Amino acid sequence: MNIYSEVSSIRGVGLKLEEKLNKTGIFTVLDLLLYFPKDYEFVTGNSTFDEIVDDEKQILTCKAICFEKDFRTKTGKRLTTLNFEYMGHKVIAKWFNQPYIKNNFRAGENYNLMGKFKKEKNTLEIINPIIACNDAIKNEIVPKYSLKNDLTNKIISKLIHQVLDKIKITENFPYYLIEKYNLVSLDDAIRNIHFPSYKEGLERAIARLKFQELFTYSMKLLLVKKHIKEVKSGIEFKMAEELKDLKNSLPFQLTTAQTRVIREILMDQKRPYPMNRLVQGDVGSGKTIIALIAMFNVYMNGYQVALMVPTEILASQHYKEALKIFKGFNINIEQLTGNTSLAEKRRIKEIIKNGTPVVVIGTHALIQDDVEFANLGLVVTDEQHRFGVEQRSKLINKSKEADVLVMTATPIPRTLALYLYSDLDVSVIDELPPGRKRIETVFFQNNLRAKAYSIAVKEIEKGRQIYIVCPLIQEDEKGNLNSVEKLFYELKETYFSDIEIAMLHGKMSGKEKEEIINRFKCGEVKAIISTTVIEVGVNVPNASVMIIENAERFGLAQLHQLRGRVGRGEYQSYCILIANAKNNITKKRMMIMTESTDGFYISEQDLKLRGTGEMFGVKQHGDSGLLLADIIEDMMILKCASQEANRVIDSKDCINIALVEEISKNLERNSKYICFN
Repeated sequence: MNIYSEVSSIRGVGLKLEEKLNKTGIFTVLDLLLYFPKDYEFVTGNSTFDEIVDDEKQILTCKAICFEKDFRTKTGKRLTTLNFEYMGHKVIAKWFNQPYIKNNFRAGENYNLMGKFKKEKNTLEIINPIIACNDAIKNEIVPKYSLKNDLTNKIISKLIHQVLDKIKITENFPYYLIEKYNLVSLDDAIRNIHFPSYKEGLERAIARLKFQELFTYSMKLLLVKKHIKEVKSGIEFKMAEELKDLKNSLPFQLTTAQTRVIREILMDQKRPYPMNRLVQGDVGSGKTIIALIAMFNVYMNGYQVALMVPTEILASQHYKEALKIFKGFNINIEQLTGNTSLAEKRRIKEIIKNGTPVVVIGTHALIQDDVEFANLGLVVTDEQHRFGVEQRSKLINKSKEADVLVMTATPIPRTLALYLYSDLDVSVIDELPPGRKRIETVFFQNNLRAKAYSIAVKEIEKGRQIYIVCPLIQEDEKGNLNSVEKLFYELKETYFSDIEIAMLHGKMSGKEKEEIINRFKCGEVKAIISTTVIEVGVNVPNASVMIIENAERFGLAQLHQLRGRVGRGEYQSYCILIANAKNNITKKRMMIMTESTDGFYISEQDLKLRGTGEMFGVKQHGDSGLLLADIIEDMMILKCASQEANRVIDSKDCINIALVEEISKNLERNSKYICFN
């Protein structure tokens, strides 16, 4: 079986199943093998009381003892409770709205109860357990795949089983690397990640594949950088005479750091090979004006410029800022997003295609195949961490000669930036504009939430506005986390009964989000309850309070990003962290936020406290192009993989030269970062 064969070559895959697999992104046998489980269910059979772990699914053989009388909860649910005994310990099983369940049990008989048992001293409690069959008492690890288009775990597992029964995956890593890092073979890794028989085998499989993925990721970055430096095929831009006029027209004075970074960019633009630079600056450090000046110079040289941002809100923000800054210089500025009308899209694409100098500000719409730049001189991506190398490359490939400038407001520790941005030259804006008032940050435990909202109401009474951020859109199953919807209705009935408030989240259409943001900007809406969709791109100087619910669920760098949404005007601003801080590490993290507003210091502390932590909040493997690894969480693996990739690239050894060629070939054939021979 050829791993590059279409998935229809697998026995049992007919037209309907092939269509479902294709819609899920599975086109070839290789795609199927790389469709890794998103999670695993660890089912343990008849563990001792001490071995039972709260968050892991168990099957316990329990003896039914007695039934308690049903009653209704405060929320109107009917609660049925049965008492069991397990190895001398009382087991309390509860079912909601299932009064008929007691008909399945007889006192004195044994039953296999399956679910997550919670320890309460010497007692076990379980909610809505399932009655498992008698032959289900065994330890197993059940893979859970991301399911779409009516696919099931059973279908995917069956197909992968069929493939693995017919092939043996050839090793494609040098033996010295496998030996040096004690890695399992590629064949073992693929088999164990799909069908692990024990926990250690699964962990070793994941470690091997993460290393391989980050090694290949690093190789790609290094090959890109090497190519740019070796092939002098860039555009040598001249310094536009109008640059001086633009600087004099600015309504503010540039900081020393901004001036230094602008000089670095303009020097890059004069060189004969393409610029490939990252501008990294803290929240509010003034990255936008730096990008606009770089774009201005390229436009004045007669070229086209593309600025790609992750959200339509941010695209609109930059578009309006560009119109304001470039006023009086007769610059053609266009906005291209998913919400742009078809007629407007056709008009803008025609301008782009015929080579007319233009500044185009947009979202992912810029990387569509039918957007053809005839004269692209500069590509700028803002909030770089939200675009993977693949997405960046797709825009960059619109012109092989174009300069590349990427920006991020997420402070990355300098030690990590070396590996994370190995394909880029890095400029750091380490100075904030003068006159910025320090944002007062306070932390309240959950039981003191009322204090947070009393501060918010007082600020609204003064004429200010507020943001409230939650980790979820809808209420979670356990009800432990605040969600946008739940909090919106709760606040509407309590603190904000006479105040105009609105919800904002990523599931809304671009038009709905824009309407709410505009109502907030003009002061009609006083408070927005939102997910982290407002993390970037919302600039309202009148907003003076940021309340973050369940703050323990966010990385410190993301909390810092959210805090940066306030303090943008003349008013004293506040960031209020509400957290369920049960342990010292969580409390320490909250204290770091209250004591410091330095993003670089905060990110360093985040690394120390959380290992490497999810500095960008929720993992977005799909956005980065990575299947398993997380470039922040797996920093130590990235560091080793990057060092080995550097050695291979610089080596004259025949084996390493062959490896570079093989990886280059496979990356052209397959965009995923785990390559097969």
